[in-house]
Amino acid sequence: MADQPTASLYGLVAEFDSAPELLDAAREVTRAGYRKTDAFSPFPVHGLAEALDFHDRRLSPIVLLGGICGLLFGYGLEYYTQVISFPENIGGRPYHAWVAFIPPAFETTILFGAFTAGITMMVLNGLPSPYHPVFNAPRFRFASQDKFFLAIEAADPKFSEAETRAFLTGLHAREVVAVEE
Repeated sequence: MADQPTASLYGLVAEFDSAPELLDAAREVTRAGYRKTDAFSPFPVHGLAEALDFHDRRLSPIVLLGGICGLLFGYGLEYYTQVISFPENIGGRPYHAWVAFIPPAFETTILFGAFTAGITMMVLNGLPSPYHPVFNAPRFRFASQDKFFLAIEAADPKFSEAETRAFLTGLHAREVVAVEE
C-alpha cells in the first residue's frame, strides 16, 4: 500500500470580531517580528497596511516607465506621420508643429500608464488566483461578510506552530486554525 502524501502547512489563521481587534493584533504580530503575514477584512481598514509593515513600492517606477514609453510612442508616431511619412503643407505651418503634438502625446502617456498600472498590479498580486490556501479555513467565507482574519505563513522565519498558535490565542482571537496548502 502506497503512502498517502502529507499536506504541507500554509500557516495559521486567526479570526477576530472587529476591525480594531484586527488592527491591534496586526500591530502586535509585526512588533513580535513576524514578516510573512496577511490580513483579510470585508472592508478597507485604515492603518492596516502600516500595522503589517507593508510597504511595496515596486508599482510606481514601473508605471512611470510605462507612461514615458507612452509619451515617446505618441510623440514619435505623430512625428513619423506628420514629418517623415506623409508631410503636408497646410496653411504654411511647419511639419513639426510640436505644440500641436502635446495633447495626443499626453493622452498616450495616460493610456500606457493606465494599462501598465493595471497589468503590473495583476502580475505583482499574483492574479488571477482562483485558489488561496486561506480558503481552507473553516469560517473564512465570513471574511467577505463580517469577520476579520489575520494569517501568519509557515514560511515566516519566526514561525513555530505551537508558539505562534499560543501567541495568536493571546491576542484574543476568536479562533486560531491551521491551514493546509
